[in-house]
Amino acid sequence: MKKLRRKIYMTAGYNTISLGTGRKEFNPKKPRPGLEHYLKEAGKATLKMIGGADNVDESVVGNFMAARFNKQGHTAAFVPMIDEKLRYKPSIRVEGACASGSLALATGIKSILAETAEVVLCLGVEVQNTMKAIYGADVLAGAGWYQKRKEGHAYFFPGQFSDRAGAYYEKYGKEYARKGMATWYKNAVENARLCPTAQEYHNKTEDLMAVGLTEPNGNFFVDNLSVYDCSKVSDSASAIAIMSEEGLKRCGIDKKDAVEVIGYAQCEEDLTQDPGDLTELSTIKHAAHQALENAEITIDDLGTLELHDCFSIAGLLTMEALGFAERGKGAQFIADGNTARDGLIPTNTTGGLVGWGHPTGATGVHQAVTIWEQLTSKAGDAQIELKEEKPYGMTINMGGDDKTVVSIVYKRA
Repeated sequence: MKKLRRKIYMTAGYNTISLGTGRKEFNPKKPRPGLEHYLKEAGKATLKMIGGADNVDESVVGNFMAARFNKQGHTAAFVPMIDEKLRYKPSIRVEGACASGSLALATGIKSILAETAEVVLCLGVEVQNTMKAIYGADVLAGAGWYQKRKEGHAYFFPGQFSDRAGAYYEKYGKEYARKGMATWYKNAVENARLCPTAQEYHNKTEDLMAVGLTEPNGNFFVDNLSVYDCSKVSDSASAIAIMSEEGLKRCGIDKKDAVEVIGYAQCEEDLTQDPGDLTELSTIKHAAHQALENAEITIDDLGTLELHDCFSIAGLLTMEALGFAERGKGAQFIADGNTARDGLIPTNTTGGLVGWGHPTGATGVHQAVTIWEQLTSKAGDAQIELKEEKPYGMTINMGGDDKTVVSIVYKRA
């Protein structure tokens, strides 16, 4: 991919609460907000920060499975509900399983590059707590090749990544791997406790390592992962504005309040094929390094990272795919504290998918909001100390089992 032909910025990010098990507000027996509530809250908050809907040229909504979770399609047409001044303006909905949010970002970036828009309102939304987890697992199985659904575990995607974890255990040692995965869980919850919108914000558990080391039980769940290795079922929306330099001027946004997108990549793998090597995330590896090459930086320049830890084993394998650790050494890299908020590469600083939550269609946008907050010093209690020589952030958002991946590199504007 060639170097970006226009400067592209993101600003005015907003996340609703990630609602689900763990939040004090969540009660599965009581009525809860729907798609409309989340889209309106996130959209209005971003519009307020950019001077109103008059400044928006078009909108993009990332959503995965509202048609099944909520029996609602046509989500792009909810955008005018956010503000009547968005009536008759272009809006589109994009889908790429759990990477739907970052596909929305990529779509907005392309509109800026194509000069068909100077300001794009980008939203991601998912409301998943409309059915029991076992039924929701069948809906989420649509992120894989559904024709093979009957061959998979009842909890389809936990089963897929359980197989990856099992292969890693066999190759490198189970006790060794579990320690790294438990450290990942510990870091996720500790970071989530610093972010008021995170699903694990209210988690008061003292010995997080002991919880993270909970032995997997295939009779109860899947063979090689415990429920603490998994991201949660979440309801939420995130929004951010994507702009050109002209867009920043139009909205009266100072560059110090924005991040610049300096590289990105989108990669697809064959949905009908099983992974060639269960211990490698090859599409993530390709997309991440393509984005870094596009941005003309290396992993050593990154100051913070938001990656797609739908399961703790995915976090471990992504650190190896990026090259922070050699293959087979990702568990040790994490156990040594390198991904902690004060480590070599602070990762998922508001909790990631395990700690903050995983509202599938919103996750990619949430990642971008977190990077924007960190690089502009707007992260509140979750703020990390960024070194001047490492002014870059990166997001990696994955759809399915390493099938759709979008990676974006950002820097302080």
